[in-house]
Amino acid sequence: MANISEILKKANRIHFIGIGGSGMCPLAEILHAKGYSLQGSDNNESSIVDRIRAMGIPVMMGQKAENIKGADMIVYSAAIQRGNPELEAALGSGIPTFQRAELLGEVSRHFSNCIGICGTHGKTTTTSMTVQTMLSAGLDPSAVIGGKLPLTNSYGRVGNTETIVMESCEYQDTFLHMSPDVAVILNIDEDHMEYFKTLDNLILSFTKFANSAAKAVIYNGDDENTLKAVEGITGKEMISFGFQNTNDYYAENIEEIKGAYTRFCVLHKGEKLGTVSLAIPGKHNILNALASIACALYSGADFKNCIKGLEEFKGAGRRFEHLGTYKGIDFIDDYAHHPAELRVTLEAAMKLGYKTVWAVFQPFTYSRTVMHFDEFVDVLSIPDRCVMTEIMGSRETNTYGVYTSQLAEKIPNSVWFNTQEEVSDYVIKNASAGDLVLTMGCGDIYKSAYMMIDKLK
Repeated sequence: MANISEILKKANRIHFIGIGGSGMCPLAEILHAKGYSLQGSDNNESSIVDRIRAMGIPVMMGQKAENIKGADMIVYSAAIQRGNPELEAALGSGIPTFQRAELLGEVSRHFSNCIGICGTHGKTTTTSMTVQTMLSAGLDPSAVIGGKLPLTNSYGRVGNTETIVMESCEYQDTFLHMSPDVAVILNIDEDHMEYFKTLDNLILSFTKFANSAAKAVIYNGDDENTLKAVEGITGKEMISFGFQNTNDYYAENIEEIKGAYTRFCVLHKGEKLGTVSLAIPGKHNILNALASIACALYSGADFKNCIKGLEEFKGAGRRFEHLGTYKGIDFIDDYAHHPAELRVTLEAAMKLGYKTVWAVFQPFTYSRTVMHFDEFVDVLSIPDRCVMTEIMGSRETNTYGVYTSQLAEKIPNSVWFNTQEEVSDYVIKNASAGDLVLTMGCGDIYKSAYMMIDKLK
């Protein structure tokens, strides 16, 4: 296999297959800023494609073999599967061809302060929050984020410093391609078990990621699985965060204020740094904020300058994102798809004082639905009403014989429908002013939120 580092040094023109993907766009922006000549293709026109073209990068529509002409290095996104004519042409061309994860890893080595943020839950929120915190502290980082940061209206940014903040995903060990200077572990929970098989295997991957950090590991000192992952790691600065005062960074005097605010005092090794008021609800976001603070201060920020960015952060795209209020009904969209994420999101929503909280959920992948079936039943019983779509299989086939109807049989006050159209019709017919409609899932359930909004408009 060709060495991506050597190939990239010599590459005159890099071709991106699926350049309009949220994971590909920030990498293209960073390489473009470093002076590389780029081109790409995608199947759909989008705001991301518009953004890339505005930089002077040509983007071809449709994925065809002839698109790769003129390239001497090719990168393809995880969404591009074997059988895709452009990918097959690339693999048969002799032109060095790499997955996005390999390029992400290579880009991580181009910065002397690469912060890789990983964890089963909260990666996108914490990466976004860290970037916003650093910007308010004048640090000017580059970034690769798994969701849209409203502040920059993008999935990443190009800074003029040696700092880059990267969302680092454990799915199929993607993050092990990276070489972070600082590894951040938010939490470790059973997910992607169709790949990892056992919790021990999953924890071991996080251990490898932490060990790959050149300088420091910032970790959740309250999370049992994370503590197992970092046990015995030496030769790096170990920085913990959490609610317990045994952590390096911890929160005290926590107030949950009605209207989705959380106020708390931040302490570092017993010394009070100051008070923060977060504009996003839930205790899980206090932990995300503490991780962000630890990253920013490690990178040279002053705590007082971090506060403005933290307090102005309203969430990343699809992370408890307020879509608007129509006919007195609030619409919020959230990426939660694992039972632990659903729990913190729903528990936060239930404290906000709405008349009725509607959870509109799209289960994602058959394997996750089967492996966490009882947990899904438990957490989807938290809201007042639960409306579900059929399971989105994504890359899987339903060899498990699992269906949403089986969940609905066990969840009180729940219904399910085959299509998002039926879901939106049902909710619009039954919801009323003073209610919250919360769409949840990592597939395309957000479309049903927009269907409902369009109908109410």
